[in-house]
Amino acid sequence: MTGHTLALAQQLLGFDTINPPGDEAACMAFFAGWLETQGFDVTLSGFGEKRVNLIAKMPGSQPGKPLAFTGHLDTVPLGNQTWQHDPFGSDVTAEKLYGRGASDMKAAVAAFAVACVTHQTAIRAGKGVVMIITGGEETGCDGAKALIDEGMLPPVGALIVGEPTANYPVIGHKGALWLRCETRGKTAHGAMPELGVNAIYLATEALGKIQHFEPGASHPLMKKPTLNVGRIHGGLNINSVPDHTEFDVDIRTAPNLQHATIRQNLTTALGDNVTISTLVDLPAVLSAQDNSWISNVYRRCQSLHAATLEAKIMPYFTDASLLLPALNHPPCIILGPGEPGMAHQTDEYCLLSRLAEAEYLYGELIVDWQEH
Repeated sequence: MTGHTLALAQQLLGFDTINPPGDEAACMAFFAGWLETQGFDVTLSGFGEKRVNLIAKMPGSQPGKPLAFTGHLDTVPLGNQTWQHDPFGSDVTAEKLYGRGASDMKAAVAAFAVACVTHQTAIRAGKGVVMIITGGEETGCDGAKALIDEGMLPPVGALIVGEPTANYPVIGHKGALWLRCETRGKTAHGAMPELGVNAIYLATEALGKIQHFEPGASHPLMKKPTLNVGRIHGGLNINSVPDHTEFDVDIRTAPNLQHATIRQNLTTALGDNVTISTLVDLPAVLSAQDNSWISNVYRRCQSLHAATLEAKIMPYFTDASLLLPALNHPPCIILGPGEPGMAHQTDEYCLLSRLAEAEYLYGELIVDWQEH
């Protein structure tokens, strides 16, 4: 690994981009300046106060669509546990780079940015590269939505998503359907509950039904869809009958399932006392394993893994859910140096060995694309 990748990763980690509340502006401005000094054409685009996306292009001189990389610079909160290492990137041991976003996924952004700079002669003599760097990914791909709505996405031939996979090529991930379920009752004095309708009781009945709800059939690769109730809120004070309760449902799906059908089936199962609205609707992603470019990515990755590589998916979602349809469904691989198990964890880290592998691997894929 070149020292440039580690240095850039630490610089990106040094910015507090925790989402919520979300503030990528300073980090994006720094990264834009760095990219411009390296010869990229850079466009910054805001999608709210201190919310920023970035598109960087290094055009080639040959016909054909460029290779694209995508990553996000927002991170999840630090959590309630005490960190033993600086969450903003200053701690490096002989083996690990620590920081919020080290695995998910600022180290990957640094690795593919430096790989592009290293191989810019091949890029400019070939078909070029594009980097799509978003904000707001962690809360439902808000930045990607804004780029699509603004019509800013350039045509691309293939997409590499730098999410944490320990440098294992991953051909897809589950979809995410987040629903808000609400019950409404009638308030009354807590000493006279018979005069009211308790919305918490209505929600409790609905939650009992949800425990037995099946979102849909299993998928050969992604297996059974999952459902989790992650948040509930009801009532204003102890001595009143609550007239409103809401709870949020997280359903993870596969390509064989239609989100509209899942929502309708859940609406029917819960009955008239529950109103359902959609918070996040992100389809599953799955690329064809026999695609020639995907096959070449597997070939390049195989030397990093002892066992024969197999088709693999991830349970988390990525910006690819929205980017791929908007880009007319190019082949896509999820491939990054971060450890999947370290995403969102206290004392999050990226192994330096993985970071070095990723920089080299991205470089090989860049050159292969230009010569393809």
